[in-house]
Amino acid sequence: MTLDTQHEIKRLTTLLNDYAYHYYVLDEPKVSDAEYDQLLRRLIELEEKHPEWKQEDSPSERVGGTILEQFQKVQHDIPMLSLSNAFNADDLHDFDRRVKQGLDQEAPTYSCELKIDGLAVTLKYEQGRFVQGATRGDGTIGEDITANLKTIPAIPLRLREAVDIEVRGEAFMPKKSFIRLNEAREKNGEQLFANPRNAAAGSLRQLDPKIAAKRNLDIFIYGIGQLKGRQVSSHHEGLAYAHQLGFKTNPHQQHCETIDQVIAFCEHWLDKRADLPYEIDGIVIKVDALANQEKLGFTAKSPRWATAYKFPAEEVVTTLLDIELSVGRTGVVTPTAILEPVSVAGTTVKRASLHNEDLIREKDLKLGDKVTIKKAGDIIPEVVNVLIDHRTGEEKDFSMPSHCPECGSELVRIEGEVALRCVNPKCPAQLREGLIHFVSRNAMNIDGLGERVITQLFEHELIKDVADLYALEREELVKLERMGEKSVDNLLQAIKASKANSLEKLLFGLGIRHVGAKAAKTLAQHFDTIENIQRATKEELESIHEIGEKMADSVVTFFEQPEVTELIDELRSFGVNLTYKGPKPDSAAESASYFAGKTIVLTGTMEELSRSEAKERIETLGGSVTGSVSSKTDLLIAGEKAGSKLKKAQDLKIEIWDEARLIEELNK
Repeated sequence: MTLDTQHEIKRLTTLLNDYAYHYYVLDEPKVSDAEYDQLLRRLIELEEKHPEWKQEDSPSERVGGTILEQFQKVQHDIPMLSLSNAFNADDLHDFDRRVKQGLDQEAPTYSCELKIDGLAVTLKYEQGRFVQGATRGDGTIGEDITANLKTIPAIPLRLREAVDIEVRGEAFMPKKSFIRLNEAREKNGEQLFANPRNAAAGSLRQLDPKIAAKRNLDIFIYGIGQLKGRQVSSHHEGLAYAHQLGFKTNPHQQHCETIDQVIAFCEHWLDKRADLPYEIDGIVIKVDALANQEKLGFTAKSPRWATAYKFPAEEVVTTLLDIELSVGRTGVVTPTAILEPVSVAGTTVKRASLHNEDLIREKDLKLGDKVTIKKAGDIIPEVVNVLIDHRTGEEKDFSMPSHCPECGSELVRIEGEVALRCVNPKCPAQLREGLIHFVSRNAMNIDGLGERVITQLFEHELIKDVADLYALEREELVKLERMGEKSVDNLLQAIKASKANSLEKLLFGLGIRHVGAKAAKTLAQHFDTIENIQRATKEELESIHEIGEKMADSVVTFFEQPEVTELIDELRSFGVNLTYKGPKPDSAAESASYFAGKTIVLTGTMEELSRSEAKERIETLGGSVTGSVSSKTDLLIAGEKAGSKLKKAQDLKIEIWDEARLIEELNK
């Protein structure tokens, strides 16, 4: 009986892995989902009774294992460099010319493949067994995410040959999985992911692998990093061998004899990208022969034998159905375009910001107009223009109201501003938006308190200001719609944890006019406690570098209000921290830092550092991080999908670094 059980575990492991290979890699299912699930449940049941016989490549590894305390760092044996970018046919011809020069005018052939919009990872196998998976990180050092990568069914736990190999791939979230995930997060009042790439990256950086297992991730292998005991002579031959070993490779590859064939391939997929079940943001072009790759070599940042053709932002036509007005926490009334739903860059767009009345006039928008829209940076929908020729005469003019749509107070336009503003301090929309701002990530970062939950709390009169959040009771919360006991417990724990935040988080969360996250940190570093800020004079505030007259006035005016003093006292009574806990600027480090005194702009998506982490570290070393590129900018840090800011910096001949160069300088 014992031997029979051991044999059954081995048989089920082999059988289920074969079924998974045919389903996830070959897209040729052998059995139904129900039959697969039944066999998997049987295997897990046997493994739980006899864990000593569990196979290393058991498919039960896919459901997620033990929660990790942190990710360990991994040094890549061969660096994972970023690629240079091409944005048009001229750029691709320039790339071809440079390649030919490097090959002494020999005409190369190219391998073209889709540039999957996901997270670059490396997978290491010893004797055919999956032993380690890591993120790209800064290209030299990544993070060990083996446990999370094991949850991706398309990653083989054991190869079809016992080889030592390291492969590189792009882990991604299919469009359907992304839509389902965001729908679930919206129902739970959680912050939505901006795009599938962010969702995939966030999933693979969860310390609990069970969360990654639920996210339905996928992967395509795009190259071999190291291979022992076998030689391949070209990139496309390497991909064919990887597929033979059991890896999932993208079927949409093309071997091109000329750069004109490359350009035609790029143009084809620019038109067809929306038909794919996953997001792509360009085409990767590589010199195919490995001997030629070796001859061309590398620059400090990227291989000379490869480039990435980046797609322009997708533009589509839809109908402007209406213009909706919303009131923000500072009273600004913002118009939003309500659109006939349309798919743009892989997601359905129904709304787009119109910013202010001047923009509506400038674009000559009328209700019922046919308009062109795009996603700025493939993330934020915006109206590009109106198709005047499509007007029928039934379109209607739109004008901004004279009174607040929320409280009915008369709107005012402050001198020098384009926005209309509600100045009623008791406007319910401003109070609600202020609460949403207070709990946001860059402020008190209270997870689970999304806009839906805040609105519920406000409508049920459980909160009227930020201090009320700390008085919420479990019994009150479980009565609310869609608030289960576990959600309530998690929310109360997040509220409790926020009490320990450093002072700058609270200062930013209070929504003091003109005081952004950077100014809040500057004030907290200088004054240490909120009591010192409350007592500060306008002159003392203006003496601080980067605190101007307008901001100093705003801070003094804010803390002079009796209601604010009362609010601070309430927060203190609830145990909210009112002191600065972060590092003080190191004058010695600043003086030795490259960043000291420089104006720096961050753009694009970072992989190793979050934008806020990079900003904080640069500012600690004496740099000033701003949001726009100008002639005063000293340095631009460009992550993935850098857009117009990168182009402007190039035009102004501003120094440009990638994330790897930034991390190198920060670590000095």
